[in-house]
Amino acid sequence: MKIIATNIGKPTTFEWNGATEQTGIFKYPVGAPLLLTKHEVVDDTIIDRVHHGGTHKACYIFSMEQYPYWKELYPHLAWNWGMFGENLTVSGMDESVMRIGDVYRIGSALVQVSQPREPCYKLGVRFEDQQVLRQFIARAHSGTYLRILEEGTVRKGDALQLVEQSENPFTVKQFFELLYAKQKSSKMIQLALDNPSVPDYKKARFKKHLRH
Repeated sequence: MKIIATNIGKPTTFEWNGATEQTGIFKYPVGAPLLLTKHEVVDDTIIDRVHHGGTHKACYIFSMEQYPYWKELYPHLAWNWGMFGENLTVSGMDESVMRIGDVYRIGSALVQVSQPREPCYKLGVRFEDQQVLRQFIARAHSGTYLRILEEGTVRKGDALQLVEQSENPFTVKQFFELLYAKQKSSKMIQLALDNPSVPDYKKARFKKHLRH
């Protein structure tokens, strides 16, 4: 895997249900390296810190290979890297192989795969169509958030080098599909619960399904 683009955003104002809101999802490529810190990407915009940024969502990466599919669905948009709100657009990323807990070296940063991205209405704002949320869930190529184990800088062209593969085989794709499955597999839930890198608040959500 390799970084194709480094993306950050500035606050963008929009109208939603009669109220004025802001979002940081409008990200665009920048030529400069990005500094990944424990809780955020320096100089990026995070409006909603309840659902974005922090230990488990410090940086978001998305696959370059997914772009052609979405360009065909939304040809009228002004396409550029960062369309999905990702900080790093990467080549060669496969969520069906990438495991929760995998550790990568990128540039001078050491990162760990933490959880898939769950789309919200702001992705619909970026795509000018709320239907994209349903399509994104059906597509099941979500990209993933990263936990920053060692802060450092990354730049276009840097490779994502696997340092340590998680012993637990729970993948990003399995995690994403489990989140949205109407009938959740107890086997998949247990796999998630046994993975030490799955955030505790997600485990609590899965435990409720087991109890029911």
